[in-house]
Amino acid sequence: MDARLNYFANPAAAKALKYFMSVGRELKESPLPTTTQELVALRVSQINGCAVCIDMHTKEAAAAGESPVRLNLIAAWREATVFTAAERAALELAEQGTRVADAATGVSDDVWARAAQHYDEDQLTALVLLVSFMNTVNRLNIITQQPAGDYQVGQFH
Repeated sequence: MDARLNYFANPAAAKALKYFMSVGRELKESPLPTTTQELVALRVSQINGCAVCIDMHTKEAAAAGESPVRLNLIAAWREATVFTAAERAALELAEQGTRVADAATGVSDDVWARAAQHYDEDQLTALVLLVSFMNTVNRLNIITQQPAGDYQVGQFH
């Protein structure tokens, strides 16, 4: 399967994506725990059906020490006992932030309050930026049918 566009071969896309991808690098350095970042990125990508991002974030999470059990249960995190209260709050915020059309009101006050119990303002800011960033990246990849399966850990760092 070939992608509809090669973003890195197109000068206009490559220039814009250079700046856009710097947001992703900055988020990696944020105070939001790496594990939480990878779980959120993976869950958002699952919801959106972005195979290339699912491939990437599954491999990055595993390389960072995430267990196969947790990676396999992320799609059903509500019923799984392997996630912390903080991770559950982040995943709930990520889901509502991704499903804005379905939720009608976006992220509810209750979901925000639960996240705010576990994360400080800098971490919440990183979480919101990460959810927004992942939704954008998912759409860039889905629209152009970027193929999945060949990602190597650290490929875009």
